[in-house]
Amino acid sequence: MFDLSWKITVGKYRLSMLSSVEITRSVEQLSDTAVIVLPGSCFNRALEVEQQIKRGDRVEIELGYDGDPKVEFEGYLESISTDDGSIKLQCEDALYTLRVAVANKEFVNPDIKDILNYILPQGMGLVCDYSFRYDKYVIENATAYQVLKKLQEETKANIYLKGSELHVHPQYREIFGNAWYSFQTNIEKSNLEYKNAEDRKVEVVVEGKGNDGKVIRETAGEKGGDTITLKIDGVSDRASLRNLANEQLKVKSYTGYSGSFTGWLIPWCDAGFAVTLFDLDYEHKNGTYYATEVITSMSSSGGSRTIKLGRKI
Repeated sequence: MFDLSWKITVGKYRLSMLSSVEITRSVEQLSDTAVIVLPGSCFNRALEVEQQIKRGDRVEIELGYDGDPKVEFEGYLESISTDDGSIKLQCEDALYTLRVAVANKEFVNPDIKDILNYILPQGMGLVCDYSFRYDKYVIENATAYQVLKKLQEETKANIYLKGSELHVHPQYREIFGNAWYSFQTNIEKSNLEYKNAEDRKVEVVVEGKGNDGKVIRETAGEKGGDTITLKIDGVSDRASLRNLANEQLKVKSYTGYSGSFTGWLIPWCDAGFAVTLFDLDYEHKNGTYYATEVITSMSSSGGSRTIKLGRKI
């Protein structure tokens, strides 16, 4: 039996009370987030945390067992709310620093790298092996964060922060570690579904519209199942549209599990990990998958990780 351990600092203060904490790390969402819930009162006295901490304070969360917690989250305090008799601290990783306005600019025929290099602040590096070309891209009255979010929504690239470097990659390209799970030993709850590729028929349609208003269409997959349609203005480059269609097809059509499962804090698992599943009863279903999201939680009821799987790798 393991004893839960935690250490959370906000600004210059180390928290001494905790109701719960939930950390979401994802390669599909733009930023990693954490929600720290504190009791609203102690010994019948209301806690007045706003006098000690403020928006923009540095946050570090360590969780683990037996007096040996590990760093699970680093970022900034984004907001404080007092709902339902509790105090919630909403936190965001270093992409919080991108919530600042950038100068208006019109790009002609830019690659995504050109736009990223323009909006990123000094001190934040860029690791990008994703190419996507626009006919024209306009930044007007927007923050760097808003531009980044729009780029992710349109290109479907995995955009996330690792340390002080912004990573931009095709989906499932970067693998940051490995974790192993067994249905018989360390999976507490499963919401997984196993399907064959022929039962996941998907047609992906990507439509781009150039500056002249002409619609360019690229497709991948086969008819007879689900149809996914993506529409992007300001793009007429067929190579970019074709690549996007093919990458989305790989994400949606494969033989294996989809869904999520829940384990404990051990083993360590993060978004971007290769997760290998073992099942002694159905060995033909064993395989390795890309973890797109990991939600780590701790409360009086225990600690857990819920891992969302992407396609088989």
